[in-house]
Amino acid sequence: MQPIDLTLEISNNLPSFPGSPRPQFISWANKKDDGYNLELIFLSSHSGTHLDAPIHFIDGGTMIDKIPLKRLVTDAILCKIKKGADKPITRKDILEFEAKNGKIEVGKSVIFATSWWKNLTKKYYFTKNPGLSLDAARYLSQRRVNLVGIDSPSIDLDRDSEFSAHHLLLKKGILILENLCNLEKIRGTSFRLIVLPLKLKGATGSPVRAVAI
Repeated sequence: MQPIDLTLEISNNLPSFPGSPRPQFISWANKKDDGYNLELIFLSSHSGTHLDAPIHFIDGGTMIDKIPLKRLVTDAILCKIKKGADKPITRKDILEFEAKNGKIEVGKSVIFATSWWKNLTKKYYFTKNPGLSLDAARYLSQRRVNLVGIDSPSIDLDRDSEFSAHHLLLKKGILILENLCNLEKIRGTSFRLIVLPLKLKGATGSPVRAVAI
């Protein structure tokens, strides 16, 4: 299989989570005056396709620069569970997937393809997104997975202002990968996932380049 890019493009037009700034590319040097081109980039550490470190919600949790590389290059399971506005991914959904494809093994990364990313430019992208029910998040934590990812802006349902799934997963040290795209291009349910955040000292998260092999 050829590498598949699962990463949203970061630009001035990238929609951002309500309350967060949009990325800005600011010209700093140009070839005519300085002999080279250079820009400054202003963005949230959770812009676009990004990885949440435990410290994002958990006091004393692991910071993004302390996550071992072995947790960022892993075997992954793709759960294609299409969900519409305000619809949760439930424990029952996961059990039905396992009945057809086998039990989710300890240490695997689990990626949910809901197709929600195709609504990226819609006003309701951040306000009606699908996400994990608390029971589904609890089940995945019991399976002791490495990482949980989704092609929506949050692992939590839009209406969950308590960020319940975030708290539950990150407290268990399970990484969270959000705003994926192009998951429909992956054939089958098993693939190699590469997620490379910037090594930002003390940060709560980082934009990543996410790739499926």
